[in-house]
Amino acid sequence: MSGAPAAESGAPRMVVVFCPDWPVTAVLGPGADQVDQRVAVVEGGRVVAASQGARAAGVRRAMKVRSAQGLVDDLEVRERLVEDEARLFDLVAEAVTALAAHLEVLRPGVCAIPAAGAARFHGGEEQLAERLIDAVEAAGFECRVGIADGLAAAQLAARAQRIIPVGESARFLAPFPVTEVVPGRLADLLVRLGLVTAGQFAALPPASIADRFGAEGAAAHRLARGLQARPVVARTASADVAVEERFEQPYTRAEPMVFAALGLAERMHERLGAAGLGCERFEVEVECADGTTASRAWRHEGLLSAGAVAERIRWQLQAWQQRAAFAASSGGVVALRLVPDGLVADPGRQLSLLDGQREAAQQRMERAASRVQAMLGHGGIVTAELAGGRGPGDRVVRTPWGDAHQDRRADGPWPGRLPAPSPARVPHGPQWVRLLDEAGEEVRVTARAEAQTPPVRLVVAGRSLDVVGWAGPWPATERWWSQDESSRLARLQVTTTDGHALLLAVEGGRWRIEGAYDT
Repeated sequence: MSGAPAAESGAPRMVVVFCPDWPVTAVLGPGADQVDQRVAVVEGGRVVAASQGARAAGVRRAMKVRSAQGLVDDLEVRERLVEDEARLFDLVAEAVTALAAHLEVLRPGVCAIPAAGAARFHGGEEQLAERLIDAVEAAGFECRVGIADGLAAAQLAARAQRIIPVGESARFLAPFPVTEVVPGRLADLLVRLGLVTAGQFAALPPASIADRFGAEGAAAHRLARGLQARPVVARTASADVAVEERFEQPYTRAEPMVFAALGLAERMHERLGAAGLGCERFEVEVECADGTTASRAWRHEGLLSAGAVAERIRWQLQAWQQRAAFAASSGGVVALRLVPDGLVADPGRQLSLLDGQREAAQQRMERAASRVQAMLGHGGIVTAELAGGRGPGDRVVRTPWGDAHQDRRADGPWPGRLPAPSPARVPHGPQWVRLLDEAGEEVRVTARAEAQTPPVRLVVAGRSLDVVGWAGPWPATERWWSQDESSRLARLQVTTTDGHALLLAVEGGRWRIEGAYDT
């Protein structure tokens, strides 16, 4: 079942330009030496990108921050700057647009163009790839280029800087982990079912996949076969779903257009929904008073909420403002447009029988939250949900508004989880301490989670406290099968002479406060 199926026609050739470690480039700036610097860019307590120097020391993507810091003593931790990533990447997009039209931004750091026309113009796909690399390097950035049938295969080809021959995308994708090809929670489900590689998934009959997993599974199956997720429908309705906002007073700054952008995003989604359509991408267009225009396409794939679309519009407007695309000399922006492109049939969502009157209130709440998010940024407003986990910091998941929560059942089996009662307070970041025995040495925990010596003193921020009681340790080994995400720690409860009751955790030989109990 591991062999790749025969290639199918209909998947367009795509070119993907990939700038490695883009979050690191955004925080360090263009031209920074990433080999000697040990930098990790983090978001939500996990590493999202690491410099070459940090990766050489063992830091990996998705690693917990505390694990990375325990691995590299001099690691420099920087918070992710998504807006800076978007503004800086517009320089790369401009360099690519000079060589090929119809560019679309998948995310900051990755963009794509159709291969057919650009390859013919530049004398072939190899020549096109070389010129794209030269153009991006001339703009001051490193990049890789991949070409293949279908966008999913082209993105993976770009990581390896390869050109996949026509009709070979399915074979190229076959050995990749299914999590690299199939988006969302479906990939985790496929792994649990024993479908570890994209080739194993692609070899299954399409009809069986559609019966078992519905439209989402059918779209993912097409990706694994090197095809588009959903066939594109005729674009005759694009004029009906495009939306526009004209301004009585021209704007020369991005901020006043943010509210208009959110309203346009909501109207675009309403029109697409009324027509039973989704879109693979949307194009942001601005028109200035002197008649000049600017436009940029962003990937959508039916996954972005109105707030997420408005966020990308805000990034793009700020990037144009930084390049003085609508400065006072142009008279300012007089119109903002959203044009959906790559229209696809959208089955929509099934409402429950209990919706109805509550639906209108729900929509008003969603619009209000999206407006606040558009002003504060994508991570400026979050929702919290109780989830499963072993430690107190894992039990509450905070997710940016509009994104899907992690699927961790709170009532599921969590062997090794912290016994009740849970701590009342959890620190925002690692609070390192020293737990000492009677000889003044660090208390060490064996591989069997046994304390070698009893703790007698706790040193917190230079203050020494006597330990009057303790319980544990309790071991916790998580995701042992993943080299990048595995963690092994032990937890210990202590009480001190000043009346505090604390939960401590030791990982990699270092102790930290993981929570505090009410006393």
